[in-house]
Amino acid sequence: MAVPKKKTSKSKRDKRKATWKRKAALQAQRALSLGKAVLSGRSSFVYPTQEEEEEES
Repeated sequence: MAVPKKKTSKSKRDKRKATWKRKAALQAQRALSLGKAVLSGRSSFVYPTQEEEEEES
């Protein structure tokens, strides 16, 4: 017969939620920083530009 699981405490639930939100905020910060670097021309990686795409077509 099925037995119900024990209820998770509010502190455990809040801790998991805080960890998830912290990770999401860090990724958002990195994405924004990367976007700013690309727009300002300070990026250190190679990505296709519109001129290169037009030459291939």
